[in-house]
Amino acid sequence: MANNSSQKSETRDFIAFLIKLGLFVVILRSFIVSPFNIPSESMQPRLMVGDYLLVAKWPYGFSKYSMPFNVPVIPGRLLAHAPEKGDVVVFKAPPSVRDDYIKRVIGLSGDIIQVTDGVVSVNGNAIQQEKIEDFTHLLSPNSPCYREEYEAANDRGEQICRYPQFLETLPNGKSYKVLDVTEGSEGDNTEAFVVPDGYMFLMGDNRDRSADSRFPAEDGEAIGMVPQENLVGRALVSVFSTDGSSVWYKPWTWFTAARWNRIGEGF
Repeated sequence: MANNSSQKSETRDFIAFLIKLGLFVVILRSFIVSPFNIPSESMQPRLMVGDYLLVAKWPYGFSKYSMPFNVPVIPGRLLAHAPEKGDVVVFKAPPSVRDDYIKRVIGLSGDIIQVTDGVVSVNGNAIQQEKIEDFTHLLSPNSPCYREEYEAANDRGEQICRYPQFLETLPNGKSYKVLDVTEGSEGDNTEAFVVPDGYMFLMGDNRDRSADSRFPAEDGEAIGMVPQENLVGRALVSVFSTDGSSVWYKPWTWFTAARWNRIGEGF
């Protein structure tokens, strides 16, 4: 009898532990940080396919989009704060708000944004853009070259991709690197967009491979201008990166595939 009571007590304790663990994970992911992985090249050079990062949930306040599965337990947005230009944000992409996207904030309510010959202007002032050293990365399953003409070899004989890279500096002093690979691409010349109240104009750092606010919203494609209420959080730090060459049944490849130099980079 005592043995059965002991077993029941251990079972209750284990169930209580699982419940507490589940609550901790929900609170952590909803209000502090959550993981995010990069599926496309739209934010190169800062983010590459195979990068994993933590997203801070508190900077812009909390809404149903903070919760796992968008559970509507929070009315509206609590402790709401607008993002700053230059922030890298995760958000629910219009029009269906099913998918999480990641882009950089270029314009906020009332701003006028236009792209002319690949140069972005905010309220009639061109964003400072400086040509810097080319962006290079090793060829890998996660990171092939866009086209053959961008393939090269480094001084160790390894195959790499090489792309033109620029340093942009916003009027608020925020600087970041961008790629503008192809002159005259579809997004290099746009109309002047006026950002509505409560919205954001977002762009990918890889200007020729980003379906962003320059294009009308379409599920799985471009996003148009995005309501601030769609914000999930702000990119915080890269925690892991893999080039895609690992094989699950070969444990040593888990380490050889890691891009260690990308781990720990902040935003």
